[in-house]
Amino acid sequence: MSRRLVLLLGLLLLLVPAAFAGCGGDDDDDDGEAGETGAATDGEGAGVSGSISVMAVWTGPEQEAFQAVLDGFTEQNPDVTVDYTSAGDQLPTQLSTAVEGGNPPDIAVLPQPGLMTDFAEQGALQPLDFASGEIEDNFGESVIDLGTVDGTLYGFLFKAANKSLVWYNVQAFSDAGVEPADDWEAFLENAGTLSASGVPAYSIGGADGWTLTDLFENIYLRTAGPEMYDQLAAHEIPWTDQSVKDALTQMADIVGDEQNIAGGTQGALQTDFPTSVTQVFADPPAAAQVMEGDFVAGVISDSTDAQPGEGFDVFEFPAIGESGNVVVGGGDTVVMFEDSPAAQAFVSYLTTPEAAEIWAERGGFATLNRNIDTSVYPDEITQTTAGALAEAEVFRFDLSDLQPATFGGTVGQGLFKLFQDFVRNPGNVDAIAQQMEDAAAQAFDR
Repeated sequence: MSRRLVLLLGLLLLLVPAAFAGCGGDDDDDDGEAGETGAATDGEGAGVSGSISVMAVWTGPEQEAFQAVLDGFTEQNPDVTVDYTSAGDQLPTQLSTAVEGGNPPDIAVLPQPGLMTDFAEQGALQPLDFASGEIEDNFGESVIDLGTVDGTLYGFLFKAANKSLVWYNVQAFSDAGVEPADDWEAFLENAGTLSASGVPAYSIGGADGWTLTDLFENIYLRTAGPEMYDQLAAHEIPWTDQSVKDALTQMADIVGDEQNIAGGTQGALQTDFPTSVTQVFADPPAAAQVMEGDFVAGVISDSTDAQPGEGFDVFEFPAIGESGNVVVGGGDTVVMFEDSPAAQAFVSYLTTPEAAEIWAERGGFATLNRNIDTSVYPDEITQTTAGALAEAEVFRFDLSDLQPATFGGTVGQGLFKLFQDFVRNPGNVDAIAQQMEDAAAQAFDR
């Protein structure tokens, strides 16, 4: 073959792909360009494609509501397939097994922040830096702090619970001539007035130790502040610290007021959580109010005849000193095990007010997303309890849930038992603080 023919063939080979590329230019102008992620596009904007797997605890009505959230995502991203697995209470076990086997879901929603920390320390989680701006804008710094491990953001609280609430019998308050209290002094004054009217002020479910830890946590966050709360949660300060003793002393104002507790001290220690709720809304009531989370509403609705606004109502846990608008709560944290454009798009979607509102209007949901339209909540009670979350200046996760399980979450030992002991002897602040520190030191192996 002549050198001239070789050159002509080479020129043709160069021109052919160029010609095809020129023919495709009009399509790119009409339909948009595929990005580096392989995203399909249309006239309404870019989307992503692929499939993702999601695991969470939600079953039954909660799963149906979450499916509506998933449908909202796929409506915006029709080229993404979402496969949801409901693991229920077995989520920690199933997820740990999947991670060990090298086959975790792309996304998981964890009921305890300790699980997030464990997986992050194993190197199993992917950072959510790409969504940090959206999370901070919609949820605030408290959620960023909660989702950060060793300086890296790994999760954010999608579904939250408000544990800083007081539920009260409307008729009992009316008969006593008292209004919901905004501050601690008024709260204690109301308690005395309620007692004088013939109805004990407090219903305490002390047979379940977690109700007592919830009461302490609300008092401690308001008296010691969020920074010391974080330090105590991490055992960076001992339980013998004066801040703990001060909070215990404040707590004794309630648990030590034996004549103002339904059933007295022994009654409180023999009353489980559901009964602590139902006896406030019995006829006649055994007490005027119970201090617990937004899930109280479900017990009232399922087990009593009390109607919202007429039979029962709710107000925020009172401020102590200059504590401001602070909330103790719980919730479910979104984390990412496998990084992909579709997984990132889903995480970003869950940070939006729109995603939260889909579930919120169905009930059984609250969020710290402060850009949500709270009018979408289905009733005034939920607007109050969930709205308080969105308006909170400071949010802290339930402190006992942040502890090693042997200290913070085991029946008959650790904080559950020690707070029950404190109810029996609320004047013994120094001794109980020392016992708490001994148990914490052992649990944290210090």
